[in-house]
Order: sequence, then structure tokens, then C-alpha cells
Amino acid sequence: MLNLWQRRCVAACRQTSLFLTSVFCVLGMEAVWAKSPILAKKETKTTLASIQIQDEKPSIRWVRDLEKVSTRVADLFAQQPTTTPVISITGVKANPTDKGVEVILETIGQQLQVTNRSTGNNFIADIPNAQLRLPNGNGFTFRSEKPLAEITEITVTNVDANTVRVTVVGEKALPTVELFDDNAGLVFGINSAATATQPPQQPQTPQAQEKPTTETPQEEPPLSQQDEPIELVVTGEQDGYRVPNTSTGTRTDTPLRDIPQSIQVVPQEVLRDQQVTRIEDALRNVPGVNQNFNFGPLTSYTIRGFEATATNLLRDGLLDFLAGETSELSSIDRVEVLKGPASVLFGLGNPGGSINLVSKRPLSEPFYAIDATVGTYSYYRGAIDLSGPLNDSKTVLYRLNTAYRNSGSFVDFYNGEHFNISPVVSVAIGERTNLTLEGEYIYTRDSYASGVPVIGSVLSNPNGEVSRNRNFGEPSDVIEQKTIRLGYQLEHKLSDNWSLRNAFRFTYRDYTDLLTLPGRLDADNRTFNRVDREYELENTNYALTANVVGKFSTGSIQHQLLFGVDFNSLENLSPIYAEREANPIDIFNPVYGQAKIPGAAVTFESSDRALTNSLGIYLQDQVTLTDGLKLLLGVRFDTFDRKYEEFITNTESSGSDSAFSPRFGIVYQPIPAISLYASYTSSFTPPGGTFFFGVDSTLESERGNQYEVGVKADLNDRLSATLALFDLTRTNVSTADPNRQGFQIQVGEQNSQGIELNIAGEILPGWNIYAGYAYIDARITEDNTFTPGNRLPNTADHSFNLWTSYEIQQGNLQGLGAGFGLFFVGDRAGDLDNNYDVPSYVRTDAAIFYNRDRFRVALNFKNLFDVDYFESALNSNRVYYGQPFTVQGTVSWQF
Repeated sequence: MLNLWQRRCVAACRQTSLFLTSVFCVLGMEAVWAKSPILAKKETKTTLASIQIQDEKPSIRWVRDLEKVSTRVADLFAQQPTTTPVISITGVKANPTDKGVEVILETIGQQLQVTNRSTGNNFIADIPNAQLRLPNGNGFTFRSEKPLAEITEITVTNVDANTVRVTVVGEKALPTVELFDDNAGLVFGINSAATATQPPQQPQTPQAQEKPTTETPQEEPPLSQQDEPIELVVTGEQDGYRVPNTSTGTRTDTPLRDIPQSIQVVPQEVLRDQQVTRIEDALRNVPGVNQNFNFGPLTSYTIRGFEATATNLLRDGLLDFLAGETSELSSIDRVEVLKGPASVLFGLGNPGGSINLVSKRPLSEPFYAIDATVGTYSYYRGAIDLSGPLNDSKTVLYRLNTAYRNSGSFVDFYNGEHFNISPVVSVAIGERTNLTLEGEYIYTRDSYASGVPVIGSVLSNPNGEVSRNRNFGEPSDVIEQKTIRLGYQLEHKLSDNWSLRNAFRFTYRDYTDLLTLPGRLDADNRTFNRVDREYELENTNYALTANVVGKFSTGSIQHQLLFGVDFNSLENLSPIYAEREANPIDIFNPVYGQAKIPGAAVTFESSDRALTNSLGIYLQDQVTLTDGLKLLLGVRFDTFDRKYEEFITNTESSGSDSAFSPRFGIVYQPIPAISLYASYTSSFTPPGGTFFFGVDSTLESERGNQYEVGVKADLNDRLSATLALFDLTRTNVSTADPNRQGFQIQVGEQNSQGIELNIAGEILPGWNIYAGYAYIDARITEDNTFTPGNRLPNTADHSFNLWTSYEIQQGNLQGLGAGFGLFFVGDRAGDLDNNYDVPSYVRTDAAIFYNRDRFRVALNFKNLFDVDYFESALNSNRVYYGQPFTVQGTVSWQF
């Protein structure tokens, strides 16, 4: 055991190292450190001398009380934060001892402070100014189940961006926990029931550094026994249904409660419990998001009334114009939706919101999982998820996800086949640099779901009702595409407070289809006119981003500064698009195989290329005036140029534009559990969206502006809620020109106002909830074609989602659970003319599952009562039915 003089030497060495590191970082130099002889000694335990019982009452300071700040640039960067820097916990280890088990939180030359408390049978220790920053990614939860007799669980997790929580759950009584400090980090000594012969001891204060005299001293176990780790389960659960942190709203790892904008995260646990494998089913859980249309592999959505186009789709925070066609979620950890404009962070995009797919990342411990699913309508799916280290030092990690799906449908001859493989390798290049290499290959082969006519489904037809399983394409219709993604992410820590990040992704898709497309219904209300289409398309997308993130203070005001540059390039090359007249079909007595007309003339043909390049420069500052008052300031400058070439007519058009997009937000936290916020955000979108086929170059860019106020509340440690009110206006709106096919016009202004509420987390142990409600009034406010006051299509006034599950926590039935879901979508306008409404519906889902160790079996029931409902409307001619009652059974095994 180290004596007092030795401990002071260790502390002095740590402080000196931190000071010298700061000096070298300011000078922009990298230093190589020699280990101190004392630090190089074998680590031995001493009683902790840094425990503090802290007053948790907030202290809000007025602006007049803040310290005066130097205005010289050199002084601003020279000043150090007045608060303790966030300490990185770089590893968590659990080792058996002769008395039980010890959990070590590893740090690099820094001591952790602890605020401890007890609730029932739970020992809880909060560690302020600390974060788990592990090779397998920030925010991961470390869990050890039943490590000792009478100990149910030990968890270590990030509570927010500045706090780590250690929880030890006793089965029948409060556990006995002792805290120690050694050279590796903070040690929690947890005693088993056999050795805990006295009431639990509270951690000792700095003045009482000796162990309790009533405790019988025991010899240290042999080194081999100390080094043998117990089973430790590493997961990416992030508190189950509740996810406290996200990077989507700020491009930094920030607690949701500190972001003045509504963000909803659909975590892995919800995706697993609902057996979600497609993005459209994941977004069913997000209030304010409705499906716009869905046929084959192509799906579109509206968010707060406005369509989420390709520029609203992200993959790991990078613009990915094809992310929405990643229909299989086997390589996706969670789905995040940022409500409202996001141009300040991500550039060009519509104002409704952005969808970010967050990929699964390599884990530092071996993880192997196999899933097999069988369901109605010939649904078969298998998935494999493998991860772990590739070397003994765990500096090279990998993850490999692959899935194959072959499925039919309730729609006639509508079936699909999907295969994807997604390898990821993470390499730690020294202590400060990490490189992640990633790739993905996706192959899909689908048929085509035509939808059904409005007359005969939503509206009455004198000839009868059209069956929901009807398909008015042809059995020979086919859609085939191959997608390749390659990229990297590089992060280098310049110092403890500053880091440099760079990411690049290349995406290529080869798409072809041969389809028979229905058009309009004849006056007899039974003859559906059709065309025969041949289409080839190649999409090439380059996305590059680089940014610097740093923390510093100006007096007592803390800053987290983000400065970055983005470049995106999208090329859409269509060698051929040709439509020919096809034979019509009787919607009540269809006859297939006779669509093609020999020698039919081409009614429309094109061969073209569209190229869009955009460059953005952005600056953001997250300002902490006091612990309870925070600002978010941001501005971005975007510029783009586009070129369109039509090869058949040998014509060209081009256009360019630029704009500033500001962002402002304020968060006031009267108590730690409540965040009141207000924000203004804006968007900037090129006319005609992404593809720019035949768009008039004289059109102005679309703009969006949103005002939002709301409240975010942590109802307890595992349950949180968000209430948001917004007013969103879109100007210079481009829609289809009714007089020129393939062209667009700017119809004026649209507005969306509403309120959204969502709640997620754990109500009681084993009982989870994920629910939301949205009221949205989205209408045309100014127009030269459509009537002002008309509702925007595919946007429900009212929508509601609820998913709740319960798993038995102990006893003979431990691991048995069930889930129940309700999804309500109100009436929606079918088109901008408001010629008809798509009726409301309530869909009921349910699940039964059983978890046992690493084995899981589940049955999922979707549309339990087989309700006829319409998912979306394409236009005034076609609508799409939702799926009827289906059952899927899944068996999962982790080893």
C-alpha cells in the first residue's frame, strides 16, 4: 500500500504531466512522454481520497455577475476552462477478488470524484466531469449480470455529457461497496453476501482514509486470480428505450436536453422488440413523420408536412442521397430524426427535417450474433453480426454485418430479394488518433407495387371495390439495383480540449427497371391506362467533411466551438428513359401478360445527365453562460452550381446560387431535470431538389424558416419526454408545372404549425415505453395554381404512436415478456388540389418474446386485427394499402 508521501508524489507527477501537456498543445507540438518510475510500479490500492458529497441544487448566475472577458483573440484561446475538464474513462474492467469483485474505471493520470447515494437496493455513484470514451464508441453501457450471489447487476453508463453513473443492484438488500483509488483509476470493491457480514458501509471521506477496523484484513489473491476477468457484457443499449446523447443536432456529442430543437431517436432496443428491418417501419415510431409513397425499394416521407428529399438523408452525419434506399437495417444501430431545418449543419435540404441512420460500430470485446426470421407471405430473413478485436492490444477492431431477405407480399406478384454486407474496421493509431474504414455492398431485386385507383378504394366506384391485393403492373416487372459505399472517418485529438475530424464517403448505385406503369382511369371507372417503361440510372455521390471541435472558456463562460467545411457532389446519369404505350387493364377483371404492344411508338424519351456540386462552411458555438443557461449559435454559408445535359436534343442548362443560413437557440434549466428552450433555424434548397432534370435555371432557391419553443424533461433517471411547438414556413416552393411535363414552377409559400410530444424510457424495471403524439396543420398560404388554405398532402392533422413492453425480471419466468403497440394516423389530403382525403386508421401490433442468457425467441404480430387502411397516396390517381395481419417469428443467438 502506498504511504502518504508516495501518494503525494503520484499526484504531483499527474499535475505536472497535465500542465506540460497543455503547454505543448498550445504550441501545436506533439510530445513523447517517458513514464514516471512511480507510475511504472505495480499498481496497488489505497483508500480513495477524492470522494465528495456534493450539493445538487442548481446555481443560476445572472449575466451581470459574470467575469469580464478579454477581447484579444490570443487571450481567448490562452484562457483555460474555469471548471474541471471532463475526464475520459478509457476502459472498464471487472476482476474477481477473494471477497467478491472489483470494477475498475481506468483513467490516464487523473482522479475521479464521486457523489454517492442509495435508493432501495441500489447503490448509485455519480462521477461528475467524466465520460466513458471507449474503443467501441462513446455512450456504450457496460453491464455484468449476476456477477455475485445477492448482486443482480452492475452497470456503468453515461448519464449525460458530463456524468458517468455506476449502479450496483442488490437482489434483496443494499450491496456493500467500498471505493479505492489506484494508479489505473477508480476501483469499486463489491462484496458478496458471504463476506458482507456487517451493514453496508458508505464510502469514506478524505479525512478517514483507513479501512474499517471491524473488517478482518485478508491477503491479496494471487496475481493470476486478480487478472482473470469475469464475464462482462458490452452493449450499445444507451439506457434502453431512452437515448440521452446524440450528435445529429450539433455534430458534437451533446445531451439531448442541451439542444434547443426537437430530436427523436429510435434506438436499437425498439427496433429489436418490434422486429424492424426496414426504415419505413422504424419511422412509424416518430410523431410528425408520415409516409409519402412506397413502391418497390423507393420510399419517401413527409416531416412536419414537407417532403424529406434526398438532401434530407444522412448516414452517420454525412449527406447520403441514397440513404433512404438502405431498406435493410441490419448494419444500422439506430435511426435519428432532427425536426425542422438543418441547413446550418448539413447544407442543402428541405425544411421539414433530416433523417440520420447511425451505423453499428466495432466493439472491443468479442460479439457474435445470428438471427433467423420466418413470417407470413413467404418472408425469410437471416442476419449475422460479428465484432471484436483483431489483435491482442485491441487497437484494431472490426464489425461485419450481413443479411439476406427473400419475401413475398399481400400484393399480387410483388416480391423482393435483398442482400447486403457491411464491413467496418477501426484502427487506433496511437493514443490520440483513430481511423475507421467502412464499406457496404447492397443488391436488391424487386418487382413493382402499382397501388390502386382512388376511385374504387378511397372513393366509391359504381362497379364495386378494388381488392387491396391487386397489382396493375405485370408479373414480369422488375427493379434491380446494386449499391456500393466506401469511406473512412478519422479523428485526431490535438489536445484534451481540441480535436480534428475528417470523413469521406463514396456512394455508387446502378439502377435499372422494366415496368408497366398505370396512369389514369377511364370514364368507365374500370379501364386503367398504362405505359411500358425502360429506365437506367447511375448515381455517383462524393461526400467530404472536415471540422475542428474545441472547448475553451472566456472568463466563467464556457464554449464548445465547431468550425467545418463540407463538399458534396452528386451526378445522376440516365443513359435511357423511354415510355411506350401499353395495353390498358381492367381493374376488376385483370388479364396479365398482354401489356406490350408490338411496334408501339415511343411516347416520351430522354437521355440526360445532371451534376450538382455544393460547398459549405459553417461555424457553431455552444455557449454555457451558467450551469442552467446555455446558448447555441450557428451560421453557414452554402454555394452550389448545377449543370444539366440532354443528350438526345443536345441541350444544356445550368444554374448556381449561394446563401447564408443562421441558427440561434437558448436553453434554460431551472432545475437539472427540466430544459426550457427556444430556437430559430433556417434552410436553403436548390430549386427542383436534387436531380435538377429540366429545371428552369432562373428559378430562385427555396428557403425555410422555423420558430420552435419547447420543454424537455427527465422524469426520472431512465424516462424522458419532449414537448415542442413550432411554426415553419417554406417559400419559393417548386412543384410540377401542369403545362410542361418534367418541368417545375414556384408556387409561392407553404406553412406548417403544430405541436409534438414524445416520451421514451423505462417506467419501472422491465417496463419500457416509447410513445408520441403530433398535431400538424400544414397548408398552402400563397399560390398561383392551387387554392390557398389547401392542406399539404400525406400529412395527418393528428397522429399517435405507442409501443410498450414488459419483461419479467426474476423468478421462474424471468426473461418472458410481451409488447403492445398502437399506431394512429388521421385523415390526410391525397393531393395539393385536395380532391380527396386518405382516411384515418388505427393499427395494432403485439409481440411475445423470451430472453434466456444469450438466446432470444420472439413472435411479432403486425396489424393484429387485420384492419384495411391506406399507408400513402402517390397522386390523384393512386393510393397504397397498408399491410394486413402478418406474423413473424425470430430466433436470435449471441455467443
